[in-house]
Amino acid sequence: MLGGLRRPDMTHVLAEGIDIISETNDDGKPSVRGWNVIGGKLTAASDGATFESRNPARMHDLLGVFPLSSKKDVHDAIAAARSAFPVWSATPAPVRGQVIGHIGRLLMDLKDDLVRLQSREMGKTVKESGGEIQEAIDTCLFFQSEGRRLYGQTVNSELPNKELFTYRRPLGVCGIINASNFPSAVPFWKMIPAIMCGNTCVWKSPQDVPLLSFALVRIMHQAGLPDGVINLVHGKGSTTGQAIIDAVDGGLINKISFTGSTEVGKSIGEVCGRNLVSCSLELGGKNPLVVMPSADLDNAVQGAYWAGFGTAGQRCTSLGNLILHQDIHDEFVERLMDKVRSTRIGDSLETDDVLYGAMISEKYADDFLSMAGQVDGQGATKMYGQGRITADNAPEGFVGDAEAGVYMWPHVYAGVTEDMPCFHNEIFGPAVTIVKAKDFDHAVHLANASPYGLSSAIYTNDRMEAYRYKTEMKVGMTSINNSTTGAEAHLPFGGVKNSGNGTRESGIWVLEAYSYWHAVNDELSGKLQLAQMDVEEVEMVEAEVDWSALS
Repeated sequence: MLGGLRRPDMTHVLAEGIDIISETNDDGKPSVRGWNVIGGKLTAASDGATFESRNPARMHDLLGVFPLSSKKDVHDAIAAARSAFPVWSATPAPVRGQVIGHIGRLLMDLKDDLVRLQSREMGKTVKESGGEIQEAIDTCLFFQSEGRRLYGQTVNSELPNKELFTYRRPLGVCGIINASNFPSAVPFWKMIPAIMCGNTCVWKSPQDVPLLSFALVRIMHQAGLPDGVINLVHGKGSTTGQAIIDAVDGGLINKISFTGSTEVGKSIGEVCGRNLVSCSLELGGKNPLVVMPSADLDNAVQGAYWAGFGTAGQRCTSLGNLILHQDIHDEFVERLMDKVRSTRIGDSLETDDVLYGAMISEKYADDFLSMAGQVDGQGATKMYGQGRITADNAPEGFVGDAEAGVYMWPHVYAGVTEDMPCFHNEIFGPAVTIVKAKDFDHAVHLANASPYGLSSAIYTNDRMEAYRYKTEMKVGMTSINNSTTGAEAHLPFGGVKNSGNGTRESGIWVLEAYSYWHAVNDELSGKLQLAQMDVEEVEMVEAEVDWSALS
């Protein structure tokens, strides 16, 4: 409906098209009214509260207005998920896979539109958004077939006339909370395997990307997903997200999957731990990239540059500490700085060939400036970077209207040592800290010295160095002659130490996070048989043979 007229809520998500509240916006793009999706119905916040979603590259571009959900809204979503669980969990897994396959094919059909929507809403370049939507598609196509491979086992018993079986069983209702930096791939990493295993979900959308989240949930329903299987609530992490976590204490949530800061992840782990509820925690990183003298330096520079500044450094796998062997340190820094100084920054919806665009939001920008400001007082040498890009403070490679959006300079700090806080602390934004290593052993020590353990990389053409690095690193992921970033839908993703609790996203390994093993003992003998006690004993027979005579 046009003209800002409020449509009554509780309409089914597929009953009407886009709810446009204004057709006069930035460059003719519309503003829409977004909704929660609870039990398949469009709902407003129970108290009527709303918030706005704006384009960080053009802050005057209003994408829409969305419900600022309350605790009641979260509990309504949980009730819908609990109500849908018995029927969905009893649906044959191949049928659940068919729905997931439909979701993937719809994403293929709508990919171009979703890519531009994602870039408009959170500032990621069109190229990167395209890769991320493709990751969501790949996840659907992978798990479609897993519906026919959700295997258990037949296990031989030690007793006669008895059969033993194992089955994967769903956990129940899963609370899904993910960050804004990967708003399509990461929730699909979580929800697609969750529903494949027969669970239902309550998804709190990233606050900075509500319109894309709303579009994705609508597409899921269009693919044939039954009402209540995935329920979407918008809002703040401190209220809406917290209400999902608090529901664990109330016995209403059976699983939490969270991507975000280590601090918040630890608090979620405490709640889940005291309730014996499973949680998947994908947290921060200070990812090391080591370069040795045998490396192809051109390739290594390209990898470090992309890992440090792609997505404006707003990835949990972004390059943190660039660890350079002393023999190639100066040459590498010179080559890297040549690329950094020529970095093209801008709105990729308007300009081609930019490396990165706007920060996700003003909050992400403020947090980055705060962290970068702290580095300035820790003894590191700032090689490049002047904070926020403005009309009067812009690098040579910036294109567009700096005042319209939220853009940052790329930042490089050299002379970083292990005793500096910036060596250990994640800087979530376009910043790289450079560390000099004396030799390979020192480089490995430095790479492991961070409290994080998510991703790592090494550039070397020495096979023993490559072998030792992948063997000695205490991380979840390691790349050899590649950057710290990048994931494929069929490979496990996640970290250890302060980067996560050891659970994994993606591939067959994630099934362990969304199911439990049910052992079944089927007694066919008609009598009580006791394991270990009623087992038939086989006795050895002694024979007087001199085997030594044959040798």
